[in-house]
Amino acid sequence: MCGIALIVSGIRFHISSFISDSPRKSHKLLFTLDDLKASLRRRGPDSLGVKKVLLHHNVSAKNPITSVVEDDDDEVHELQSMMLCSGNTDNSGQCDNFSVGKPAAAELRFIGATLQLRGINPQVQPLVDSSGNVLVYNGEIFGGHNLASDCNDSEFLMQALGKCCSCGSCLTGECVQCGKSSIADVLSTIKGPWAIIYWQGSSNTLWFGRDAFGRRSLLVHWPTEDDPTFLLSSVSPVSPSQQESEYEAPNGMGCLSYWEELPCGIYHVYVNASNTNGHLVGEIKKYEFTNSMLNELIKWERTSIEPNSEDLQISRHEFSRRHDMHSPSLEAVPCELGSTQPAILTPAHILLNALKESVLRRTSLYTIYQAMISGIKQESFVPVAVLFSGGLDSMILAALLDQCLDPIYRISAKAGLKELKRVAPCRRWRLVEIDANLSDLVLETSHVMSLINPANTFMDLNIGIALWLASGGEGCLPVANGDENDDNHARIRYKSTARILLVGSGADEQCAGYGRHRTSYRRGSWLGLHEEMRLDMQRIWKRNLGRDDRCIADNGKEARFPFLDEDVIRVLLNIPLWEVANLDQPSGIGDKVILREVAKMLGLFEAAVLPKRAIQFGSRIARESNRKNFGSNRAANQASAGSVGIYKK
Repeated sequence: MCGIALIVSGIRFHISSFISDSPRKSHKLLFTLDDLKASLRRRGPDSLGVKKVLLHHNVSAKNPITSVVEDDDDEVHELQSMMLCSGNTDNSGQCDNFSVGKPAAAELRFIGATLQLRGINPQVQPLVDSSGNVLVYNGEIFGGHNLASDCNDSEFLMQALGKCCSCGSCLTGECVQCGKSSIADVLSTIKGPWAIIYWQGSSNTLWFGRDAFGRRSLLVHWPTEDDPTFLLSSVSPVSPSQQESEYEAPNGMGCLSYWEELPCGIYHVYVNASNTNGHLVGEIKKYEFTNSMLNELIKWERTSIEPNSEDLQISRHEFSRRHDMHSPSLEAVPCELGSTQPAILTPAHILLNALKESVLRRTSLYTIYQAMISGIKQESFVPVAVLFSGGLDSMILAALLDQCLDPIYRISAKAGLKELKRVAPCRRWRLVEIDANLSDLVLETSHVMSLINPANTFMDLNIGIALWLASGGEGCLPVANGDENDDNHARIRYKSTARILLVGSGADEQCAGYGRHRTSYRRGSWLGLHEEMRLDMQRIWKRNLGRDDRCIADNGKEARFPFLDEDVIRVLLNIPLWEVANLDQPSGIGDKVILREVAKMLGLFEAAVLPKRAIQFGSRIARESNRKNFGSNRAANQASAGSVGIYKK
């Protein structure tokens, strides 16, 4: 994982083709470069690097001359003796009409802070290759490209992008002139979460973007007339003085609409100096993903939405049979999927297989870098934790993690401990109890407000605080007589060393777990339910994932979302909607019915009947916040606190 950022000055951007034409507010830049570095460093504590790309006017050609330099405490040093020239050259191969001493016409400053989880050699971002290409990458490649288990994602991607077409004759597909793949094709093929900023030096082109579901945060400040700076960043930094002055009153926050969530997609900026009166200009264009299968997932079209009477009759019969807690067929299903699996798989079996593969990809198919360099003994190293909200989704992830993770490892958990012990008695489960009083978290609350930005409601804040506190992994570990699995326990202070957190995001959106899904079903039947679920999935990047990634990553942890694996999404879309949810049944039974079947197959019978309880309520953060900001839960409900904005827009 990496915290990434880009600061661009001296280029006039044209962006009207894909953002609103309405007047855009300009706001003063409220943080310094050091503030930005500090915020990124919390996400990537292993290393921090800064590189500059300097663009100089070349009067003989429309393309500027570029040089890549290293930024060290704001003193510029040459990274290479070579100067990269995309304009005209004389017979000696030297760039004409150019003086090294001339001030740059434009500057692109790349910043990368790395939390290394993969590969055996330390990596410091930004990465720069011999062609002058610069990369900062925050992501994981779980499929689509063939990586060795000890290979670093960023290093692999740098090599793959360096082989891409740079002649500019085509931006997607195989180039008809050079026969090379396009950068858009390489990015569209990645299975897994990612955010990227990439400078292709040979073509003076900037590429940036987010994966199709927005699983990694990338914020953008679009240039305005008052503030022409173009910025990209994993996180919204806040200066200490701003925290002290603007965050004192929770109901009177200062305006922080400087940033926006970058919409998912691939963006391309070609920088040139032609017909611009000596100015460098760049037009920002957005491209669709070139992978047809990925585009089908983005559309989120389900094959079977509305059942006929025969479908419903079969479904009701199966529903009654499956929900008999003493059904022999349920008891015969093994926890470990293997040769005893039924020849004809039910939808729940198919989903269970896909989820297990998803968890396996996110926990086992790589070498954990930190354990190798720190000399931590394997038996005491905890590579993965499950972020619990106390419900069905987290229990499924924990049970699957037990099947996928090497038996020598222990797992940190937050809830459901008794049932997990029963299902996997040989696993040493660690229940880390994280207690906090909201009234004592004044500075922490201010900090979380900067993390959720540009999200700005009390619901966002409550969720953000719960995620930030839980992902920190610092609390109390129940122990008694040296046996941490003893229920009659004392508690000792403990901090989880796990750098990877499995999170259940995406389960409710895809399996009808929210109350609004039940409302949509009552109003519009099956089609209404499908449309509401599709809306949730198509806006999850904006409403949830960017915010959640920033709050979790601030603790130096990487969130991974098994329910949002591309193959899991595809499996769920191929299952008839009435097999995914049965909202004629009451809460705790009909919602997420397919996940409840999965839980039973894993032996989690108690978890299979748990009603939905959001993390802000399960952690009681919402109750404390409502009392603090509205006086009581009742007053908060009357004020619709979940949608009340904190910041002044």
